Amino acid sequence: MRGPERAGAEMSELAGVELPGLPAAGPLYRRAAIGLAPRLGPGRRPDRLPEAGLLVRGVAVDRDHLAAYDRVCGFRLADALPPTYPHVLAFPLALRLMSGPDFPLPLVGLVHVANRITTYRRVDASEPLDLAVRAVDLRPHDRGRQFDVVCTASVGAEVVWCGVSTYLRRERTAAKGARRDSGDRPAAPAPTAMWRVPARVGRDYARVSGDHNPIHTSRIAARLFGFPRPIAHGMWSKARCLAALEGRLPEAYTVDVAFKSPVSLPGTVAFSAAPGRTFGLHDLATRRPHLTATLGPVRQE
Repeated sequence: MRGPERAGAEMSELAGVELPGLPAAGPLYRRAAIGLAPRLGPGRRPDRLPEAGLLVRGVAVDRDHLAAYDRVCGFRLADALPPTYPHVLAFPLALRLMSGPDFPLPLVGLVHVANRITTYRRVDASEPLDLAVRAVDLRPHDRGRQFDVVCTASVGAEVVWCGVSTYLRRERTAAKGARRDSGDRPAAPAPTAMWRVPARVGRDYARVSGDHNPIHTSRIAARLFGFPRPIAHGMWSKARCLAALEGRLPEAYTVDVAFKSPVSLPGTVAFSAAPGRTFGLHDLATRRPHLTATLGPVRQE
């Protein structure tokens, strides 16, 4: 089993391209959203992810930004970073990677279907972080193709946090009939709490996360992608659930989430948590799950 120190050495080996600072997420996303991101580059192959990742060293946490993130997601104001906060710090790097000319899939249309986070220890806002991202494991799916974006946060040679986001690109496939029957869905658990999610959550989370995908903020854009109303960011939903469990989580753990269906804004969701192992969100009226999650011991990526 690898330790965080060895993972840190591997991160440096695999990062590939070191940038002088974090790129601005807004321009990258806006360029991709209006179709100006390059569709074909000299190193681009439709069946291969770029081998090189991206790395930025010495990223300092802005405490004002951290406090704004805490408020939007429901965490207590503290110097300890919430488990989902490094994902936000690394998001501009992931966006830069996925919008590059050698990336095989267009950024627009990718669906975030799962996220796994491992926290190796408490991370304090005073600790500068080295952030690295890489894309791995492009593979077929019954609805298209999917891949993982692996993000790590390190303090010196020690990896203190790791996140793995799985993205799906919907494409026509020959695997018809392989999709699950939604009628086989298990019964939703009894709710632990009910939350009203206001429409402003989409705009507020976009502001603190840098994820300005208009399906979260614009009714017109949401309809273009098949949603009757804007939808909440999946990582906001995960963060809100973990905020509800604050004080009951161990210092080191892995939390694995599958995003099942979007939360329409505004809306009301039911949160359920079983002692120690699982939690989730589901729709009050239809009982349809929005996300399901498991908590477990540290997993070495």
